[in-house]
Amino acid sequence: MIPFLDLKKINTPYEVGFQEKLKAVLDNGWYILGEEVQAFESNFARYCGAKYCIGVGNGFDALTLILKGYIQLGKLQKGDEVLVPANTYIASILAIVEADLIPIMVEPRWETYNINSDLIEEKISSKTKVILAVHLYGQLAEMDLINAIGDKHNLLVIEDAAQSHGAVSNQKSKVKNQKSSAAYSFYPGKNLGALGDGGAVVTNDLELAKMVSSLRNYGSETKYYNDYAGVNSRLDELQAAFLNVKLPHLDTENEERRTVARRYLSEVKNDKIILPKWDLTHNHVFHLFVIRTENRTELQKYLHENGIQTVIHYPVPPHKQKALSEYNTLSFPITEKIHETVLSLPISPVLTREEVAFIIAILNKY
Repeated sequence: MIPFLDLKKINTPYEVGFQEKLKAVLDNGWYILGEEVQAFESNFARYCGAKYCIGVGNGFDALTLILKGYIQLGKLQKGDEVLVPANTYIASILAIVEADLIPIMVEPRWETYNINSDLIEEKISSKTKVILAVHLYGQLAEMDLINAIGDKHNLLVIEDAAQSHGAVSNQKSKVKNQKSSAAYSFYPGKNLGALGDGGAVVTNDLELAKMVSSLRNYGSETKYYNDYAGVNSRLDELQAAFLNVKLPHLDTENEERRTVARRYLSEVKNDKIILPKWDLTHNHVFHLFVIRTENRTELQKYLHENGIQTVIHYPVPPHKQKALSEYNTLSFPITEKIHETVLSLPISPVLTREEVAFIIAILNKY
């Protein structure tokens, strides 16, 4: 069976580095917000071309703390509206709800699955204060257009970059589009994955950086003195150490993912399969390679029978989830069709040429 994602194989080349970091952390005896977290924050900020990085517990917390940070800074208030793509993982929307803000969902483009910038302005009301752009599957949203809308209507623009580590717009700085802030996840399956949970806020906004740094640590800047009602959401020292080992190789691994994607796009020839759209630039890091088909159950069963594991990202759109029952009556036909027809193929830096060729051949025989 060709696994959808072989995390053991992905992490094996780093085993010696992990062991060395584990010993260093043990020898140091400092396990929370120590030297490894500080080093990773500095390294990842530099990698992103940003001034500040604040390590937090996970990607969900990163997004939630950005929103709560802006509330504490007076740039948002509870009950404000946040425009967000209807086609996203539910975490994007749950973070808005967690911050006592109101998600207003916007349909995506068929071509990219990301928020359709042409539809944003019609959703703006007097209560709209934020556009939350999600770089779904690893492809950047239309940030130039989104930022222009944000400027026009004096809105904050926040990026959910949980799936897009290293994606670059027009070969420029990785945070060229981050006029306010971006939330990253280091969940093990991400392009830059830890061996457990982890996340980060990346920003050029000093006020926000200081606020998030405080909020992640019980709202405290000085131990035992709490200025805000914060939370406990700190990037673990050991996970930061592991991320420091992997970060220098991220661009190389992203390019290996693009190499697989190019083969899928050029060699899969089957009218029953709709391939994703990509302009061949570095704006996509292919966290996922997502196809569409009208008979998804049949295709997934066929692939499984031929030794190919696939995953559905995601079977139920957020507005149809029981957890968001107040939105269940809303209709987003494009989003709903996407969730009914998408199927993710194996893609990773450790997928062999022979495995890719086999997957392509099986798909072409379907």
